[in-house]
Amino acid sequence: MSDFNQLLASLTPEIYANMKRAVELGKWPDGRVLTSEQRELCMQAVIAYEHQHLPAEQHTGYIPPQPHSHCGSSDDDSDIETPLKWQ
Repeated sequence: MSDFNQLLASLTPEIYANMKRAVELGKWPDGRVLTSEQRELCMQAVIAYEHQHLPAEQHTGYIPPQPHSHCGSSDDDSDIETPLKWQ
């Protein structure tokens, strides 16, 4: 088992919260600044933890789906031509 997988298996909700906060602020709770490598690894661990333990709506970067109409729906305005604008 890799070190990263061992880390993921040992994460508690408290450790997850501390890592997420460290990524957000760029420093550990004691004030030490995260290196770029630490920030990257913490971010990966946070995302992996969320994927395993939280619903999709609570994942970092979650964007809720937007309602839209589908091709061929009754409110489709496909008979109206829209000119293509090249810029």
